[in-house]
Amino acid sequence: MNSQYEDVLRVLEDCVKACNQCFDACLKEEDVKMMANCIRLDRECADSCSYAIQAITRESPFTAQILKLCADICEKCAEECAKHDHDHCQKCAEACRKCAQACRSAA
Repeated sequence: MNSQYEDVLRVLEDCVKACNQCFDACLKEEDVKMMANCIRLDRECADSCSYAIQAITRESPFTAQILKLCADICEKCAEECAKHDHDHCQKCAEACRKCAQACRSAA
């Protein structure tokens, strides 16, 4: 595996964890319907980060493109999570912003 991706792998893994925790916590909120877009984007973001991890570790020739797409999805998730005052959403927004930046730098 290309060593240039070592740092971004850690950030991607952290983002997957934050999105999964946010997803789970949002499902437990009193007004789940209000959290629907957040839940959806948590899933999209965690899935795209997981796919980016796979692309990196198998040395896909499409890694740069996948990282760019992942960054776009992370930014959308961060925007949505930032709208909510819940601690889990704020932590997720922070992880997503960091991941978007790392993905863009690595791409």
